[in-house]
Amino acid sequence: MSGEPTLILASASPRRRELIARLGFPCVFCESGLDEDRIEAPEPTALAVKLARMKARSVASGVRRGVVIGCDTLVCLDDRVLGKPSDRDEARQMLLALRGRTHDVMTAAAVLEAPTGREESVVVTSRVRMHRFGQSVLNSYLDTGDSLDKAGAYGIQTAGAGLVESFSGCYFNIVGLPLCELARLLGRFGMTPDPPRPACTLPGGRVCPRWEDSSGSTV
Repeated sequence: MSGEPTLILASASPRRRELIARLGFPCVFCESGLDEDRIEAPEPTALAVKLARMKARSVASGVRRGVVIGCDTLVCLDDRVLGKPSDRDEARQMLLALRGRTHDVMTAAAVLEAPTGREESVVVTSRVRMHRFGQSVLNSYLDTGDSLDKAGAYGIQTAGAGLVESFSGCYFNIVGLPLCELARLLGRFGMTPDPPRPACTLPGGRVCPRWEDSSGSTV
């Protein structure tokens, strides 16, 4: 690991901090301060990538060295982007819209080399199907307060897992950071992860098959 550039994660998310640590790199954390509500793009994938790149560029503009990672996760239902709910009522409406249906969760990760401005991105999409949960289950989850800081008003890694019937694709992508594809992307910047154990796993501890052979698409 010696001699490798400093890794900077442009995020204040505790979930992303926990995930990036699984790659085995020492990492500095710096929130971008980007006003995401003012950013627009023609469709969700383009929006996720644009936000990730802008976060990375914002942080990179204030440092002289290092590799900066910017990330953004979107929950999409019928091309409608569901962000973080502003209150309990909005969280309820989002979860009722998702109930019994399948939606997309996409995370874009942008890696930017501060000294040179070299930048590459990856975007990964997973599919999530929700249970047809009843009002009592919904109310119990809303009572936890967990939905208020989650895109789409739920967290698959927390109590929100009880609302999820099934998923396909990268699990950690749904949590907020697609480790398999990010590891490959960092490798192209000379940063090869060397974790003590496979960084990307499924619930229950099974190694994610994408860890050895990722099929994420570069942008």
